[in-house]
Amino acid sequence: MTHSPFPAWSEVATTLIAVATGRQPADTVIRAGKWVNVHTREVLEGHDIAIAAGRIACVVPDAGYCTAPDTRVIEADGRYMIPGLCDGHMHIESGMLTPAEFARAVIPHGTTSMFTDPHEIANVLGLEGVRMMHDEALLQPVNIFTQMPSCAPSAPGMETTGYEITPEDVAEAMSWPGIIGLGEMMNFPGVSAADPKMLAEIAATQAAGKTVGGHYASPDLGPAFAGYVAGGPADDHEGTCEADAIARMRQGMRSMIRLGSAWYDVESQITAVTEKGLDPRNMILCTDDCHSGTLVNEGHMNRVVRHAIACGCDPLVALQMATVNTATHFGLEREIGSITPGRRADVILTSDLDTLPIETVIARGQIVAQEGECLVDCPHYDWPAPARATVRLGKTLSGRDFEIPSPAGANAVRANVIGVVENQAPTQARQFELPVTDGRVQATGEVCQIALVERHRATGAVTNAFVSGFGYEGPMAMASTVAHDSHHMIVVGTDDQQMALAANRLGEVGGGIVIFKDSEELALVELPIAGLMSDRPAAEVAAAAERMMAAMRACGCTLNNAYMQHSLLALVVIPELRISDLGLVDVRSFEFIPVVEPLS
Repeated sequence: MTHSPFPAWSEVATTLIAVATGRQPADTVIRAGKWVNVHTREVLEGHDIAIAAGRIACVVPDAGYCTAPDTRVIEADGRYMIPGLCDGHMHIESGMLTPAEFARAVIPHGTTSMFTDPHEIANVLGLEGVRMMHDEALLQPVNIFTQMPSCAPSAPGMETTGYEITPEDVAEAMSWPGIIGLGEMMNFPGVSAADPKMLAEIAATQAAGKTVGGHYASPDLGPAFAGYVAGGPADDHEGTCEADAIARMRQGMRSMIRLGSAWYDVESQITAVTEKGLDPRNMILCTDDCHSGTLVNEGHMNRVVRHAIACGCDPLVALQMATVNTATHFGLEREIGSITPGRRADVILTSDLDTLPIETVIARGQIVAQEGECLVDCPHYDWPAPARATVRLGKTLSGRDFEIPSPAGANAVRANVIGVVENQAPTQARQFELPVTDGRVQATGEVCQIALVERHRATGAVTNAFVSGFGYEGPMAMASTVAHDSHHMIVVGTDDQQMALAANRLGEVGGGIVIFKDSEELALVELPIAGLMSDRPAAEVAAAAERMMAAMRACGCTLNNAYMQHSLLALVVIPELRISDLGLVDVRSFEFIPVVEPLS
């Protein structure tokens, strides 16, 4: 696939200078607005922005001197002119959308730059899958920068993925035009232990002069954390409390604080700036994971900025955290992140800095959205057949595949149970006494069964365990081929037969999310591309996702965005307990533990 990359500054510098000096008219002038300058944290009344070749030529009180009869004039009418918003860390696949449809969904919300880590598809399709995401990203009318995934598998020896990412893959990707750095380094124990493979990936990234993304999902801020920082990651988004944010910034990392569909980590960390007074230029706002329903109904980075302001952050500081801070971190301060000469002309017009209504969105000098409506085409990549045939179960599953045998002669057992925590990525390691019937351990009360069904190599293997916190009632099951990060299939349910129905249904449709109750299909979200994404419009996918969440509620689940919790139950790099195709993982020690034990 060929691309038409956005022209480099060097290709249009002569034009920009000519416009700025009045020797040549601007293509577009945004007239009479309040210039929000994120470099100086000022609001400057009565300014014009002159744009040429998709870039800002000058910002002046009166651009009449470079305005010609055929110059397009956009009237700001005294509104605030703020930079297009940047998402510092995110996974497009979490929106259940392709890059094109994700862009179409977020452009009306003012997001004009995204820093994406496609490690979901890397686990399913390897380097070729990353290339597909990268190539579709480059086709879009906004800036989608791709980070080369670093950890597939996320924790070697703890899981089996469809493909493995190697240092050679990382080195190759660093030469691609849209690659901005290395995706989140999730194998934090490997970095702290100086694992040669992890250090080789980091070295290849640094040799290319690009940014190494971090992921330190541990509360231990002692020597293990010190070793991780020494290993090279430049940022981290896994903090959950003020101490996490402070520790990262003090050690020279950027603290990325996230508000996704289910991760509410801004309020607990932004106090490092609002109350402790630390330098806000070392803090970045991001989403990490937003599903399509959130994007369509609530927003994207505009939602995060509003939330930061509601948490007591000065609006101008919050805007810095979603614009220039992000750009600077990735070495793009001369390209994006502010309304200043030479930068890409990514501008939002808004009438209020506190509530941040996104009224007009301009990207690369073109109006791309107006009053919530996307006005531009977002081209699609031609996804090949292999990308649409990734769910291989190897057999038709039955209820027996989901039975959990008890120790011989036991009437009850002690079970190690994954405990879901609302609005947080970490889980709890819990224990419950569970009854035994006919040699099988029974899930009762708040405990459900969870299974990981292998779907990459058609082995027919099923790993079973227990989970608590969803609140499901009655015979039901929910299955999903979105199962971070190995992306096998996760099935959670209260009944073996319902679990088999759900798993087999996803095998039939090629991936997605499905819910069965009393042997009836309540909801289905089809995700045919890698079992992760749909290439349908975001509104359609969001509607299907809303039916899915309504079905979860109909089964008794009242958790906020419980689907996101479901999708992370196999993420074996976030404490405390997770499930993989190899067993039940205690992420605190990175050891496998038994699902059930005899009562002492």
